[in-house]
Amino acid sequence: MRSAFDFAPFRRSTVGFDRLFDMLENSGLGNAGENYPPFDLIRTGENDYRIELAVAGFRPDEIDITAQQNVLIVTGKKKEESEGKGSDYIYRGIATRSFERRFALADHIQVRGADLKDGLLAIELVREIPEAMKPRKISIGGSSGEELGQRQERSAIGGGDRPASKQTVDAEAENA
Repeated sequence: MRSAFDFAPFRRSTVGFDRLFDMLENSGLGNAGENYPPFDLIRTGENDYRIELAVAGFRPDEIDITAQQNVLIVTGKKKEESEGKGSDYIYRGIATRSFERRFALADHIQVRGADLKDGLLAIELVREIPEAMKPRKISIGGSSGEELGQRQERSAIGGGDRPASKQTVDAEAENA
């Protein structure tokens, strides 16, 4: 099943967005049975997020959280309980099946920590943009005269205060 949109024209005119277009094209594939466990995605601040998964019946040692590059994987595997404890289920409504839930993370999203309380697994995320990638103001005309003098090179045409024709005549006289 392919996407209804053709992203080929955009791929030709952009650089470095291949991963984005792959995600858009493949977003409908492989997600058919991926609705367990249910989750909430909450924005708690400008650069802070929290994912809450409903994992009732799971203990902390039965849940594994792995952060790889741009992917967060939450896996739950229920340990088999012995049936000899005297518990005889008439109806079992709390799902205890194993699961694996994947979350695609944007660049510079870091996992801060996780906590399991009242059947909800809360995973704290933060966007930490490196200083080199943060936007910065560039002042216009803020360079000093010394820097300009050091960088200024002599041009055969159009540089300095004199017309290009005068520069050409002077350059020929120097080389003669």
